[in-house]
Amino acid sequence: MTSVLYDAIGELVTCDPTVGDGSPLGLLHDAAVVVEDGRIAWLGRSGDAPATDDRVDLGGRCVIPGFVDSHTHLVFAGQRSAEFAARMAGEPYTAGGIRTTVGATRAATDGELRTLLDARVAETRRQGTTTLEIKSGYGLRVEDEVRMLRLAREVAAETTFLGAHVVPEEYRHDPESYVRLVAGEMLEACAPHARWIDVFVEDGAFDADAARVILEAGRRHDLGLRVHANQLGPGPGVQLACELGAASADHCTHLTDHDVAALTDSGTVATLVPGAEFSTRSPYADGRRLLEAGATVALASDCNPGTSFTSSLPFVIALAVRECGLTPAEAVWSATAGGATALRRDDVGRIAVGARGHLTVLDAPDHVHLAYRPGVPLASVLAG
Repeated sequence: MTSVLYDAIGELVTCDPTVGDGSPLGLLHDAAVVVEDGRIAWLGRSGDAPATDDRVDLGGRCVIPGFVDSHTHLVFAGQRSAEFAARMAGEPYTAGGIRTTVGATRAATDGELRTLLDARVAETRRQGTTTLEIKSGYGLRVEDEVRMLRLAREVAAETTFLGAHVVPEEYRHDPESYVRLVAGEMLEACAPHARWIDVFVEDGAFDADAARVILEAGRRHDLGLRVHANQLGPGPGVQLACELGAASADHCTHLTDHDVAALTDSGTVATLVPGAEFSTRSPYADGRRLLEAGATVALASDCNPGTSFTSSLPFVIALAVRECGLTPAEAVWSATAGGATALRRDDVGRIAVGARGHLTVLDAPDHVHLAYRPGVPLASVLAG
């Protein structure tokens, strides 16, 4: 085993309230971290650090847990810049644009998809992300959904079957048959390659009855539940997610008081994706309302070619602070420990003895700079 001391850290964000200043971020100053065999072996004051095989001097920079991006769609071909330009010119967003990406993805070879995926994963790491969730959902045929998940599994442990993204064109006049396919043959083929199942519950996608059938079928295959919920307007998605014990309800843009109460009481994480609101000129989710009610909030990129073509969690943090009502500290927690909670992981998203040695360094003295200096490439993966 090789041990590495990351030393001379100006501010260490542990996301462990039992250490440091006792805040949710668990801040330590003039700190150091030891990583041994891929795990955190020690952390504390720099002057108390043990001897190690190697030492890296951080020169007073800030170190945070590697970002945990708990909602992405990274396996796809093609792009939809014309659609984005049209929205910026005033045309409304509907869920139908997904079918454009489905056509391009079906036509791409495995090699082409793998090359695109590898480049996107590398892009996330250049911006500080060490843990990714990756969904299928641009195949919408058994063979294409399987290959999307198989490719995603090559680069991420957190893979999600999203055959219920939209109803494909060939089933436009028979959506009930497509629901049966997703909950039957497609799920059987995809479950071995996935940890999670997700459904887009929205007008133009799937209603609550269809979503329930699909999610309950996924649970019978031992998949955890996630839900695209309440993105385009009020709807049943959040209530369904909470009722079924989903790990996360994602988007949460349009919430009633009843929805907020359900998220608070159920433990289902509200995962906000403000990059989607930025890219669709939609109202931003009210993160302040959720936090004040006691709900757990995560931040994710929702990286996809149609409605949030960003892989940058620093950008998402800046949006959450400016538009969703989060403080800089809350936004950093939500993009690290919050994302880990949304994935039901306790080994990532925090810096604690025994956790994975996933560290992100900022070219800045403290975490506030992530929102304070939007658009500046401050974050990069240090370890993990």
